[in-house]
Amino acid sequence: MSNFWKTARRWLPGVVISLIAIAAIVKFVDLNQFVLAIRSANYWLLLAFLVTSIVWLMVRGIVWRTLLRNRASYRDVFWTLCEGYLLNNFLPFRLGEVGRAFLLGRKAKLSFMDVLSTIVIERVLDLAFSAAILLSAVPFVVGAAGAGRIAIVIGVLVVIGMIVLYLLARNREWALGLFQKLSARWPKLQKLGGNLLDSLFSGLAILTDGWLFLRFLLWMTLNWAFAILEFWLVLLAFFPQAQLLWSLFGLGAVAFGNAIPSLPGAVGTYEGALGGALTILSGNQSTALAAALTSHLIGIITNSLLGAYALSREGETLMGVYRQLRNRQEQEQSGSGSAPTE
Repeated sequence: MSNFWKTARRWLPGVVISLIAIAAIVKFVDLNQFVLAIRSANYWLLLAFLVTSIVWLMVRGIVWRTLLRNRASYRDVFWTLCEGYLLNNFLPFRLGEVGRAFLLGRKAKLSFMDVLSTIVIERVLDLAFSAAILLSAVPFVVGAAGAGRIAIVIGVLVVIGMIVLYLLARNREWALGLFQKLSARWPKLQKLGGNLLDSLFSGLAILTDGWLFLRFLLWMTLNWAFAILEFWLVLLAFFPQAQLLWSLFGLGAVAFGNAIPSLPGAVGTYEGALGGALTILSGNQSTALAAALTSHLIGIITNSLLGAYALSREGETLMGVYRQLRNRQEQEQSGSGSAPTE
């Protein structure tokens, strides 16, 4: 029981948050109107959404391979990416990110931490993009005066953030040393934070290579452009009057909704974030939930099928990978070293 409650402290908050979100959705949504919205959707646009989401995955593979400095084949990177999203859909604690670092490291003969550092910087810049998109859209949604100027200010802040990251990348040893001094009183925080910062700074090394960073930024921008397009397509399938602004606002809301602790696959929090954003824009809760649930379901099915195919062609299973990750974690905690990456 002691071990159970120790583990439960990690996954229980996410379960509670997801269940609260699901309960709120069931309480406030008219299920008859919800079913009607599903039946009335434009299925050709939903098919276009499906195709665009696959293109998004393909571009995301290029983004990640650029961060890896092309040290792994695109084929390995793409299929490992799909495997990671499959793991995130069904396993707790966002193990998909750790899982794809473990799997790609083994395939491409790269160290686990080397691959993980690229995932960390990818997520950091994803957060920057999503924050910029959401904060830029909010003033237009609420009709704030000077919305255009606010969007420009946000863009300037993002650029300043990039400069700060660049300075950290150029002064890695100084930043790590400062953290070690400030966290000396808390050994556990020092160990955990030190490992995370080491991975972050390893990933930030890309900022010191101007041409490499420019290529990464261009591919990342294209990737987010496809994300905006695919969201707009699914919104048009349910709301013919939807504007591109709706996609920006909804995408930003989903990005932050996915960052909240939840059940695997962001069940409940995804629907709550996107459904809430669309309700603000349209005033129609039932159709908003229909759009949110449909987009989430298509995404989960697509990622899961591609990820399951990738695992099967490598002779792996979902639970098999989960056990390997748990074994690796237990080895690290016992101080016996890390699992081999070959």
